Amino acid sequence: MDRLEGYNDKSNRTVLSIMDLKTIAKEIREFEGLTRKKTISDLINIFESVRSEYGNSVVDFGDDAAVIDIGGDDYVLFAADGIWTRLIEASMWWAGYSSVLVNVNDIAAMGGKPVAMVNILSSSNKNACKELLRGIKDGVAKFGVPMVGGHLHPDTPYTSLSVAIIGTVKRGCEIRSSTAKPGDSIIAAFDMDGRMGPNSPYSFDSTTMKGPKDVRAKYMVMQELGEKHLLTAGKDISNPGVIGTLAMLIETSRTGARVDLTKIPAPADVDFIQWLKVHPATGFIVTSLPENEVEVVRLFEGAGYRVEVIGSIDDTLKLDIYNGDERVTVFDFKTDIVTGIKN
Repeated sequence: MDRLEGYNDKSNRTVLSIMDLKTIAKEIREFEGLTRKKTISDLINIFESVRSEYGNSVVDFGDDAAVIDIGGDDYVLFAADGIWTRLIEASMWWAGYSSVLVNVNDIAAMGGKPVAMVNILSSSNKNACKELLRGIKDGVAKFGVPMVGGHLHPDTPYTSLSVAIIGTVKRGCEIRSSTAKPGDSIIAAFDMDGRMGPNSPYSFDSTTMKGPKDVRAKYMVMQELGEKHLLTAGKDISNPGVIGTLAMLIETSRTGARVDLTKIPAPADVDFIQWLKVHPATGFIVTSLPENEVEVVRLFEGAGYRVEVIGSIDDTLKLDIYNGDERVTVFDFKTDIVTGIKN
C-alpha cells in the first residue's frame, strides 16, 4: 500500500510493514518543511565569537523563543517568524492570520504568556498589504495579543511578512527544547477539532471556526504544565511536522528517541504520511518523566486535545520509528543535521 487511509481509526488500524516504515522515513527526511531548516547550521556559528555578550540570555538559539533575564520574578520571552512565501502567495489573509498564530504558539511552547507583537511588512502592492493586515487584525482578535507597531517597506518588488513577539514566563517555569533526558516519555498533543487546509496540503486549521475564549484556553495549557514542572522539554509542532519537530528537539538535547507510529493521534480521513508533515495549528510535542505522564495527559485532554504517549527518549542519538518489532532510523545525529544546534 502507498498510503495509510484510516490508519488511526482504532477500530480498523492498519498494520504497517517494514517497507511502509522505510517509505515514511524517506518522506520525512526529504520533506521541504524540514530540509529548509538545515541552512540554520551555516548561520549559527557566525555568532559564536560574540556569545560572551549574551549575559542576560538564559536561552538563545535552538528554542521556540529566547529567554531573557531582566531581573524580577519573570523572564522575558522573545521570538520571531518570517512567513513562508508559498503561504503568502496562496492567501494573503491566511498568511497574516498565521503570522499571529505561529508567534503565539512559540511563546506558548515555552510555557509563557504572549504580551505583544510587532511586524515588518514589505510590498508595493497596496491590496496585498491590506489583506495581510486584515489577517493580522483577525488574528489579534482571535488570540488576544496586540500588534503594537512595526515597519513598512512600501516600495519593494516582492511581498514579505515577518512578525516578532514578546511574552513572559515565571522564572524557572520555562519549557525548553534542549532538556530532554534518556528515560523521558514522549507525548504528542493535537487540537484535532478542525479541518485540513486552507491553502496548503500540509496545514490544518483548528482555530478560525472557534471562539477566542476556546482558542486562548488551548494554548494556555502549556503555561500550566510549565508552572507545575510536569515537562522536561517541549516544542510546538511546526512546519517540519510532528516527527520533524521531535527531531529538532532531540538534536538540541543531544539525545535519541523511539516513536511508535501506531500511537500518533491522526484523523481517520487524512493520509497518514501527509499528516506526519502537517503544521497542525495547535499541537505540541513534549517530554516528561514517566511518573508525570498521567497528569500531563489529563491536563491536555481537559483543554480539548487528542493526546498520546508515543515513545521515549534514549541515548542513541538516533530517531527511530517503529511498529511492533520492525524499526527504521529516520535520523542518526552522529552524522545527520536538521538545524545543527546542539545545546
